[in-house]
Amino acid sequence: MMDVLSAIQGRRSIRKYKDKPVEEEKLQKILEAARLSPSARNQQNWKFIVVRNPETREKLTNEAIGQPFVGEAPIILVCCGTDPESIMKCGQPRYTVDLSIATAYMILEAYELGLGTCWLGSFDENKVKEILDIPEKVRVVSITPLGYPDESPAQKPRKDLDEIVSYDKYE
Repeated sequence: MMDVLSAIQGRRSIRKYKDKPVEEEKLQKILEAARLSPSARNQQNWKFIVVRNPETREKLTNEAIGQPFVGEAPIILVCCGTDPESIMKCGQPRYTVDLSIATAYMILEAYELGLGTCWLGSFDENKVKEILDIPEKVRVVSITPLGYPDESPAQKPRKDLDEIVSYDKYE
């Protein structure tokens, strides 16, 4: 079993998928990772849509700026916030924080299970909502294809810690 830091270090955004179905047991573990993720006030104001239908995946691919790899994966996960009006004291919308955490947990679990993902933010939210019959008030935060990687890119350079960390005050 891999540790969390190893998963974080090894995970890549996958843009090429094998034509191989994802086992139901693995999908359920990934969804369980989302279910168990923390949320503001433990409200769990979210809904996760598992899209397997090929025609629906093709429509979502078109709305994800036509990136062909999106529809290559046998599953597309669509992560939705069901209470977009709720704002944390710090001024951040709860749903964006909560769904970002849940999506991160899912992509790390997917990686541990030998699956690939690619967090997408380039999509037309209104068209995605129309395709999936998502209510108007619900917000789509993230979309990720889910499947077996056909190739894994090399790690991109990361900034050194001293470039991104300050102690005791912002520097």
